[in-house]
Amino acid sequence: MTGRSDLISHPGVSKGLLDIPHYRYLLDLLVKKEVRVRYRGSWLGMAWTYVKPLTQFIVFYVAMGIFMGMGRGGGIDKYPVYLFSGVIVTNYFVEAFSNCTRSIIGNTGLIQKIYLPRELFPLASLRVALVHFFPQLVVLVVGSALLGWHPDLKGLLIALAGFISASFLAFGLGLFFGAINVFYRDAENITDLVAMVAVWLAPCFYSWTMVAEHAPGWLFEVYLANPLAIAVESFHRGFWFGATDGSFHFAGGWGLRITESLIISLLFLLIGEATFRHLEGKFAQEL
Repeated sequence: MTGRSDLISHPGVSKGLLDIPHYRYLLDLLVKKEVRVRYRGSWLGMAWTYVKPLTQFIVFYVAMGIFMGMGRGGGIDKYPVYLFSGVIVTNYFVEAFSNCTRSIIGNTGLIQKIYLPRELFPLASLRVALVHFFPQLVVLVVGSALLGWHPDLKGLLIALAGFISASFLAFGLGLFFGAINVFYRDAENITDLVAMVAVWLAPCFYSWTMVAEHAPGWLFEVYLANPLAIAVESFHRGFWFGATDGSFHFAGGWGLRITESLIISLLFLLIGEATFRHLEGKFAQEL
């Protein structure tokens, strides 16, 4: 028996995220379940994922671009696109982070009955947020094109890198607070606070130059170290900058900012996964 001890593992213990590829089918089922539950009884169903961002874009265009005159008189050129390209990133981040935090509590029945890697639940929530993000991206692309956007490969790659960074950050924070939320339900209140301030922690409604004018140098660097702020700026570069006259300047070199953002987001992901792995053994009994 001692010679075969390496074949024996503790029940209910996984390799964490490394086990996810072996459970892709279950992950797909969890995603489909969450989407079905959300739109159950809805006449329009998934069509709402297009109606909501389209309505949001029109409201931004009329209220901010026309009534408030943003973009005129020294403002931000093509302001509705600038605003919407930042808002959809923060919307995605907030939804992913919030849903990941609540995913373990929301699947109490499954966790108590069967074993599967617990990371599947927050990862499924992240994918559901991605499902809702895609229609917003379609609306953004169409709206940007109608306002004169000319896409370029560099800008799209920067936007992709920023989106990946925001996803890592949301998933890492979701793992961390999702595990804490099992024991202390106050974690859900933290996600609500983040949802309120996230759009203001990134240059969605305003330009980064406004922060640079009023914040000390060290505080401005802290502000730019926020991966969400860089993700928003990367979407500005990818989907707004090509519709302008090209006179706008972004903060610092993209290589440095994106690399810094990815490193910080990965650090949060590692911390979140370590915390989740440490606490997951007590999930079933605590729930």
